[in-house]
Amino acid sequence: MRVVIIGGSGLIGSKLVARLREKGNEAVPASPHSGVDTLTGEGLAEVLTGTAVVVDVSNSPSFEDAAVLKFFETSTVNQLAAEAAAGVGHHVALSVVGCDRVPESGYLRAKAAQEKLIRDSSIPYSIVRATQFFEFVNRIADEATVGNAVRIPPVLFQPMAADDVASAVCRVALGPPLKGIVEVAGPERFRFDELIKLGLRARRDPREVIADPHARYFGAELSERMLVPGGDARLGEIRFEDWLRQPAAERAALVSGVRRA
Repeated sequence: MRVVIIGGSGLIGSKLVARLREKGNEAVPASPHSGVDTLTGEGLAEVLTGTAVVVDVSNSPSFEDAAVLKFFETSTVNQLAAEAAAGVGHHVALSVVGCDRVPESGYLRAKAAQEKLIRDSSIPYSIVRATQFFEFVNRIADEATVGNAVRIPPVLFQPMAADDVASAVCRVALGPPLKGIVEVAGPERFRFDELIKLGLRARRDPREVIADPHARYFGAELSERMLVPGGDARLGEIRFEDWLRQPAAERAALVSGVRRA
């Protein structure tokens, strides 16, 4: 089966391409690096010829409110139009757990807008909402740092490994369209601040983590359960402690190799 992966050169996309190929599928990564630009529509018609499934795991190069909304709306509209013309039978999109519960966040509002466009289209679809990835724990800490203090909201948090995200998206892409949403998350729940402490401790990072209920995440203050999935979420297998045991250079390469598409 021919599957086109929009954003196929990024962290999740590259892992997804590998999994699909391992299962005998024709997995085609599509991004500006390969001549496919979903913002202009360039290359979409050509890459979608003969395609059964499109998986969108792309991300905006800017998280500024107006820019991120424009990216997801423009990219999604162009994809869906090209898919309808090509006769694509299944559109899969990677989204974010809680994106419909945090309207204060411009990024999450943009993801919710993307989901609505997909639901309202004529293309049979599946939306996979994932929790945050382990791979970005250090970046979250850096962005929340002022001086030597890392201010993190002490809310529930259930992150997952990028490998588990890719496996979940792969299973959905190879199945029939859900015509709905499935949530995926890690196997463990933490307090957000406690998770960041564990991540810093593993790096022997001396910064102090402060539990601050008013600290913002994606531009928004959070309530207790905004970022955790419901009881029917599909859980990954990789525990945070086991992920931390991976060589530090390998973990760094996973994140530094991310490309925006």
